[in-house]
Amino acid sequence: MSKSSPTESQPSYTKLAMRNMVQKGSVSLKHFALSTLGVLAVLVGLAYLTR
Repeated sequence: MSKSSPTESQPSYTKLAMRNMVQKGSVSLKHFALSTLGVLAVLVGLAYLTR
């Protein structure tokens, strides 16, 4: 496990996630889009079933 310099704190999970998204590029965007569509489909389905 590599240690960072004492003046530099551990990167936050948000920063690590953003760095990972930038490195992975289109795969991350595709997964994000699929997740968004999935959540919207669930919400629309629940709204339809509970009307």
